[in-house]
Amino acid sequence: MTVEAIVSVGIAYLVGSIPFGFIVARARGIDLRKVGSGNVGATNVFRALGLRVALGVFALDVAKGFAGTRLVSMIGTRSWQVSTLTLLCGLAVILGAVASIFLRLRGGKGVASGVGVFLGLNPAATGICLAIWAIVVAVSRYVSLGSICGAVALPILVGLLGSKQASQDPVFYLALAVAAIVIIRHRANIRRLARGTENKIALGENR
Repeated sequence: MTVEAIVSVGIAYLVGSIPFGFIVARARGIDLRKVGSGNVGATNVFRALGLRVALGVFALDVAKGFAGTRLVSMIGTRSWQVSTLTLLCGLAVILGAVASIFLRLRGGKGVASGVGVFLGLNPAATGICLAIWAIVVAVSRYVSLGSICGAVALPILVGLLGSKQASQDPVFYLALAVAAIVIIRHRANIRRLARGTENKIALGENR
């Protein structure tokens, strides 16, 4: 790897590490790490500050996923084409989101930033995953279940909708890695879902 490529990956990690949920909540006098699930993602922002603020945080996290993957990688390649560096930057963004250097390697669950990463790599698959997430959450009222279902669907859809066969498409392998990270980050939720103790969201709640 060139120096520019290494710098790009480092910047992508730093971009992913920006904890927008934590920053926004802290500006309102709330430490998300001490509220609800203790997570700094949009779902816990929703519980603490309501729908409007949570949507804003979600949008910022999506934006950092997209920017950290596609825009930052152009530092090292000066090209909009998907490259190995693009994929490395995408992975670095996700790792920053779930293990932020600014929060002592704590972070969110990588869902919103993952959406941003794949909006720049396979928007069709990403859109379908978002629809799956929305349907599952609307029916079950479990955000975690929607996120898990979306994560499972991502590599399948990338494999079906990608420009290459899945075995030859590096984007597919990034999708597998991101799906694995999201599911691993939801392991406590999976246990609670199995026990029937997972918290549901109150649809229609707004502030």
